[in-house]
Amino acid sequence: MSVSPATLPPVLLHSEAELARAALATPLLSRAARLARWAGPETRVGAGGELIEEQLPAAAAELGLAADDPDAAAYASEAWRVAVDTGLVDVTDADESEGPDGADALGTVTAGEDLAALTSGSPQDILGVWLGALDTVYGDATVPDMDNLLDVLEENGEIDFEELGWDPQAEADFLDGVLGNLYLLTAGDAGDAGAGEGPVPLPALAASMIVPDDMGEPTDDVLEQVSDAMMKLDDQFRLFEPLGLVEYQPVDEALMVDIDEADAPLPDDDEDVSRYGMVKLTPLGVYGIRARMLEAGVDAPAVGDLADKGADALLEGTAGFPQAAAQAEIELWLARHEPLHAARELLAAARGGDEGAPLRRLRCQQALSLVGREAEPALREVLDDAELGGLARVWLAEHGAADVPPPSEALVFWLTIDTIAAQLAAEGNSDELQGLVEGLSEQHSGFFAAAWRVEHPATADVLEAMGRLHPDKKVAKEARKAAFKARSQQGM
Repeated sequence: MSVSPATLPPVLLHSEAELARAALATPLLSRAARLARWAGPETRVGAGGELIEEQLPAAAAELGLAADDPDAAAYASEAWRVAVDTGLVDVTDADESEGPDGADALGTVTAGEDLAALTSGSPQDILGVWLGALDTVYGDATVPDMDNLLDVLEENGEIDFEELGWDPQAEADFLDGVLGNLYLLTAGDAGDAGAGEGPVPLPALAASMIVPDDMGEPTDDVLEQVSDAMMKLDDQFRLFEPLGLVEYQPVDEALMVDIDEADAPLPDDDEDVSRYGMVKLTPLGVYGIRARMLEAGVDAPAVGDLADKGADALLEGTAGFPQAAAQAEIELWLARHEPLHAARELLAAARGGDEGAPLRRLRCQQALSLVGREAEPALREVLDDAELGGLARVWLAEHGAADVPPPSEALVFWLTIDTIAAQLAAEGNSDELQGLVEGLSEQHSGFFAAAWRVEHPATADVLEAMGRLHPDKKVAKEARKAAFKARSQQGM
């Protein structure tokens, strides 16, 4: 896959049981299983394991497809190919001799081992079959139109892929990129796998692969490329929808000619963009694309990956997670740990003066907010700790604990710097952080005069950030002067 690991959000996958049920309900896998149960010793297949043409009407009838349906044979052939590729049926090599009446050589069909997995196997077994079907459909989606292939073969006696303008690797890379972008867009909200941003307009998805980021108004050539990409994606998503990979609203048939002939394929601002196609990964699709990424060596995190790790791995791992994903991961981790022991482990992992320590302590606070009063002894144990005493006092006060010693002024300032450093690491220059900075300077008139003296590794960086964020030029200047003093002090 061509997606950068650094950009991938953690996803909250549905349970394997839910995903397996969804896989079994997909039209394509259902059809493949039905044909696998229908097939037997009398089923006639060609040398490549495909159903011979005379067999297709019976297969289509088994699937409940109307005899006059022009797509019935294609549906039956596709379902059979999936059955063969996923091991739902086994086809022995055909004899080299011709079949009856000069027909193609015939192979022998028997039930495959994986057919039983669909009824008596584990959810993992079922999902393994579904992933095999995904590989088959993925392969179909990256080959040229079969009619063009047959025309070239008939004309030249061989297929010249260069003449067709088909580069197999480029086609695979393009589809990988599209699905990777779709993964980012629809799996961004870890609170509900596959429901992050809603359906994506097909023109926007095509443009994300074609239009350079730094391009202003797309040229006619680029617009034509976007139009071609849209048509290619329309065909590909029509293949993926019966497998349950995507929810897809195809391009309006009435627009097909217009898109092919129009100078500007992208919809106007006032036009209903849904007519140009809308697509979204399903929860099963999120699972499938993530599985392909992992197989390709891409680090595609999922919520729950850290549930059986130590607190150090939890705090480090969730440092870069969005808030909702971090919350979900922490909840899963806490569910496996006794509260008092969890609190002690979290506090120990939150210590440190390195660059990532403030964000670890922020995640630690987030986790401790979910722990009940059973954890109180652990918080009292760190009241005198220079790095943890502040957050311990906050926790104890929020939980109504008695006899909480008041913090010193130095501790208050240290905790403030630590909190802002964590927010900067987590969110950058956000509106929320800007509000915090403005509030601090308004509530404490001498804040900067004292803050630069705080012995915290991030003091100078925090004060510089406050100078950038504060809208009042006079206050911003005070912050920058304080940052200069703090940096000079650190250099002494």
